[in-house]
Amino acid sequence: MKLSMRILSAASAIILLSGIATGCKKKNSDIENPVSDSSSSSMAEQPQSDDAAFTLDTLDNTCHGWGQGTIVDEHNCPVSCNDFNRRYQDYHVRFGGDQTVGKTIYLTFDEGYENGYTAKILDVLKEKQCPAVFFITMDYAKSQPELVQRMIDEGHVIGNHSTTHPSMPSLTISKMQDEITTLHDYIAETFHYQMSLFRPPKGEFSTRSLAVTQDLGYTSVFWSFAYKDWVADAQPEPNASLQKMVSCSHDGAIYLLHAVSSTNTAVLGNFIDQMRNNGYKFSTALS
Repeated sequence: MKLSMRILSAASAIILLSGIATGCKKKNSDIENPVSDSSSSSMAEQPQSDDAAFTLDTLDNTCHGWGQGTIVDEHNCPVSCNDFNRRYQDYHVRFGGDQTVGKTIYLTFDEGYENGYTAKILDVLKEKQCPAVFFITMDYAKSQPELVQRMIDEGHVIGNHSTTHPSMPSLTISKMQDEITTLHDYIAETFHYQMSLFRPPKGEFSTRSLAVTQDLGYTSVFWSFAYKDWVADAQPEPNASLQKMVSCSHDGAIYLLHAVSSTNTAVLGNFIDQMRNNGYKFSTALS
């Protein structure tokens, strides 16, 4: 079944031709140092209007990068997560660090291409009976159907990571929609699976892109822990990485890991064990 395009009301249909996007002038090249937009006077804090005249193209499309940063509060949660959860609370977002869920961790993996480790990661998750979310692109879905099917069969959640992995604010509104719905429809038709979680490529977003995602029935999922694990030929040292992952734990943490990482694969089982020994449980309930 095709994803319903609920935003096509009479008042907003014209935006498909009139949406204007701005490029992201700042790129978050280091996950430890987030792009800050706290001084921006954008419309990010303004909720969507119920007025019939409301259209998505009235929302700010300034591109913001996301990195959780290293400054933490008394709960060991990055302070930027608390700030952004409040700032964009009207757009169904998850930046991590939700204290209301208690000692819960959300384990997520981004899958842009296969580097030979996903099957091993799935083996560990199965052995530990630990659920995870896998955010996949169209290229991954088409090139690795057996692994995608295994994720589904073994009870994990499949998330939408877009069709072509663009910076969402660089697109018109109709292109933003296409990036989500094209992959959504492919997964629904090929695997008979309905996705509801979206991770913006590169962690780049705008108020408008968050609103488009929400109007398509999706929750935007970011993260409250990540580190430089995505360079396949320059992997971090496993023991140091494990210590970093454990020491950064906090209630409601959303861990972003990349499945191309040999380090993540090597330490995953120990990480799960240590988190459980510290009283944490793992969940995929992010919708």
